[in-house]
Amino acid sequence: MATLIRSILDLIYPIFRRFFDRQTYYYAACGGGNLVLSWILFFVFYQYLFAKRIFQFDLGTLHYIISAYTLSSMLCFVTAFLIGFLLNKYVVFTESSLNTGSQFVRYSMSAVLTWIGNYLLLKTFIEGFGFYPSIANVLSSAAMVVVAYLMQRNFTFK
Repeated sequence: MATLIRSILDLIYPIFRRFFDRQTYYYAACGGGNLVLSWILFFVFYQYLFAKRIFQFDLGTLHYIISAYTLSSMLCFVTAFLIGFLLNKYVVFTESSLNTGSQFVRYSMSAVLTWIGNYLLLKTFIEGFGFYPSIANVLSSAAMVVVAYLMQRNFTFK
């Protein structure tokens, strides 16, 4: 599958050669595809699965209130995390000499940090500025793309 993805990306690479080295291009294409998928999933989860509701969970004496956008963000994180790791490992950063376990632990750490940053921006855009959750999600995740790339290139798959 990784070979097929690289072959398809290589067909389009000449258009972007002036702007990106091959690895950065692979990262942008794979990450961009994963990002757009997560935007679509967020919208579907927020609108339809969680129906824009507020959920209350009671665990004995503890009461938790969780918004639909928080649940949507968490579910998107899990999906994008799994797809992102596989794409980065097998398509983008194939020359890494680290073993898979180390890469997975490092990827997990960078993904969690990125998700926290994304969630804080999401919450700020929604509750602080009154943005619609799907629009806030696009803006916050787009802002975190550069941070994620730098962490993965210089730490996760070094």
